[in-house]
Amino acid sequence: MEFCKHGSNLVLGLVVVLMAGMVVSGLWPVHPWLFLLGAVLFFTSEYTFHRYAFHAPPAQRVPFILKLQHRLHYDHHSEPNRLDLLFLPLWFVIPNLAVTGGLAWLIWPSAAAVGTLLAGTSAAILYYEWVHFVAHIPYKPRTAWGRWIKKYHLWHHFKNERLWFGVTNPSFDFIMRSYENVADAAASATTRNLHS
Repeated sequence: MEFCKHGSNLVLGLVVVLMAGMVVSGLWPVHPWLFLLGAVLFFTSEYTFHRYAFHAPPAQRVPFILKLQHRLHYDHHSEPNRLDLLFLPLWFVIPNLAVTGGLAWLIWPSAAAVGTLLAGTSAAILYYEWVHFVAHIPYKPRTAWGRWIKKYHLWHHFKNERLWFGVTNPSFDFIMRSYENVADAAASATTRNLHS
């Protein structure tokens, strides 16, 4: 229940359940490739936002942007165990989904196509939020993958914030050369205080 109390998790979960119900009932055509594309789009943005937006230098001259930077990520690094700073807020997720849906509509002007793509994106965000949640609570995942991905994310928080930007998987870290063997990585003094 703790997972559903924060951020946009409950709303995203309801969207995914609603879409699944419509598909099962035959009210919505099935477009599995668009569902997968929506997920892939999110996993691409997961890395991109995390590395290039959330870790961007502080916008000292624009107080509104600086406040966003703190709420969306800087404060999470300062206090990694605070659940109210862990999840993406609804006011961030909804506009991003709207932009994604609008761009998708330009390519596939069909409610079923755009809805399926957004359902895939929403499911991927929920998966991201769950993996991120498990990484930051005192819980030992049951699978070897779960235990490894938890350690992987915590290296970013407690070893070096300039490495290991993937939360759900390391693929973009390998591609973008932000992966390093943890034993070889230099420890950073600024993991808790970004850009200090």
